[in-house]
Amino acid sequence: MVVFSDAEREAVYKTIYARRDIRRFRDEPIPDDVLERIIDAAHHAPSVGFSQPWDLVVIENEGTKAEIAAIAERAIAAAREGYEEPRRSEFADLKLEGIRDAPVNICVTCDPTRGAPHVLGRSSMKRTDVYSTCLAVQNLWLAARAEGVGVGWVSVLYPYEVQEVLGVPPHVNPVAYLCVGYPADGFPDEPVLQREGWRDRLEVETLVHEERWEGDDRR
Repeated sequence: MVVFSDAEREAVYKTIYARRDIRRFRDEPIPDDVLERIIDAAHHAPSVGFSQPWDLVVIENEGTKAEIAAIAERAIAAAREGYEEPRRSEFADLKLEGIRDAPVNICVTCDPTRGAPHVLGRSSMKRTDVYSTCLAVQNLWLAARAEGVGVGWVSVLYPYEVQEVLGVPPHVNPVAYLCVGYPADGFPDEPVLQREGWRDRLEVETLVHEERWEGDDRR
């Protein structure tokens, strides 16, 4: 049985609370051994029925990054039009991706057919393959933070276009497109969107319900 010391336990919580979404990166490569540890951490995430539905496409080619960045630029421009002023201008001021800047991009995908047709635990909750893939993303993110490496999740993309650029099979779904590298400005003390006044962190006490759901819906 593995027993953690007080210092080791504290390090886990420190990593969780210090994790940030990074958009600006230094022009510095990630050592191979560090990248391997981060990827291996992702692969050790829990998964429904031990299905391990993830694959990771590691991208360092500048041409490929440019193609993905072009997709992001169009998706961001379309998303901006969904806001009214002054929110539209605030949105435009946000840096939402660092695809070209990051030395490494990683696309994490989900294969819903892995282990099919009988994946233990998925009979009544079909989306648990995606949930499992998100746990791999979280593992990768926390391992990267412990290594001093920043990660930024680019969520404003068109998945089918990303799929085509990366040659992902039609039945496999891109779940997360991650920019990975050393932060240009270090790790901020608070989430960037909170610092920029976009939204504050909700109080955990308002989100915890005892026995039954109580209270108003919070948006």
